[in-house]
Amino acid sequence: MMALIRQKRIISALVLREMTTRFGREGLGFVWVVGEPLLFCFGVILMWSLIKSEYEHGIRLAPFVMTGYMSLLLFRHQISFAMGALQANIGLLYHRQLRILHFYIARGVLEFLGATAAFVVVYVTLMAAGQLSPPQDWLLLLGGWLLLGWMGFGLALVFAALSLRFELMERLVPVLTYALIPFSGAFAMTAWLPEPYRSAYLWIPLPHGVEMVRAGVFGEFVPTYYDPVYALAWGSGFIVIGLLLMAGAKDRVLAE
Repeated sequence: MMALIRQKRIISALVLREMTTRFGREGLGFVWVVGEPLLFCFGVILMWSLIKSEYEHGIRLAPFVMTGYMSLLLFRHQISFAMGALQANIGLLYHRQLRILHFYIARGVLEFLGATAAFVVVYVTLMAAGQLSPPQDWLLLLGGWLLLGWMGFGLALVFAALSLRFELMERLVPVLTYALIPFSGAFAMTAWLPEPYRSAYLWIPLPHGVEMVRAGVFGEFVPTYYDPVYALAWGSGFIVIGLLLMAGAKDRVLAE
């Protein structure tokens, strides 16, 4: 129990340090963590509203874009900000209590909390504007969001560990995350795809989390397809592979 409390204190301290180094000491750090995805999301909603009709396949455009884009943003931010986490904090490794994994967990927690707070603010704003109703299934919404965070953290570990071994990964990862967008389920729903493409598409784990978020928001009247166990297995697999790749990374980085 004491070990868990000590780990929690270390992660909390690293999150606060991350906010200070990234945003300064004005106390507005978390505001920017929330504000950045917020501005991106409202920007995309505004752009889509200008070029598309009010409804997309019978679903209001703003809620459809919000649920997809915020899910994608959570996933991409966790991957993007994990890159370089070790290099930025390597001087701290001389503290015996710190491990490499602490830096990645701290950044993952910070991005997850920021994206979650931004999601809540956008949701409440759209509700106030009459664009969205309260979630139809809170459990599905929460489960889908947590699965997205779980998979995002796992894939972030894999990419970050690979970047410690291959410098090319730092340039390749942004391209890969952009290439992922058409297959993420962020801007299209699985139900729009005909068979057999739908079944093939569901081999990709990321759309399962996005579909769960949309199922929680829109309810049973909007058809969704997902398998939480499948997404959980992929996320867990990513984390195991990431941890294995991380093994020995400290010695490799310090040796350099």
